[in-house]
Amino acid sequence: MRKPATARQDDVLSVLNACEKPMTAYQILEELQAHEPDIAPPTVYRTLSALTDQGRAHRLESIKAFVPCRCNHAESVPVLAICEECGSVEEHDGSGLLPKLTKLTDHSAFCAERHIVEIHGQCGICAA
Repeated sequence: MRKPATARQDDVLSVLNACEKPMTAYQILEELQAHEPDIAPPTVYRTLSALTDQGRAHRLESIKAFVPCRCNHAESVPVLAICEECGSVEEHDGSGLLPKLTKLTDHSAFCAERHIVEIHGQCGICAA
């Protein structure tokens, strides 16, 4: 029997929350298959798409991986600081960036559907 979408989303978020580092869709799939061997990649991709649309997870475009959302971004911009050395991701509230980003694109009538900022570098632990 198929699981309801909300239950599937909770399963995927549980996997993401249990991991300290970003996970690819196939890493998430492997974790889920330990308890549900018949789960297929399209199910995970659809679930991740729904979670990112809802703002409950973020897709890190630069590394093709996912992290759970840890902030409220209703009127904000998630700023994700990705450590190149250890792979950790810190999420920050970029509220002050939203008006600036909007002003940047207003002159060209560009209509943004979502905002996300990724910053790559070293975390405080690795830089020490």
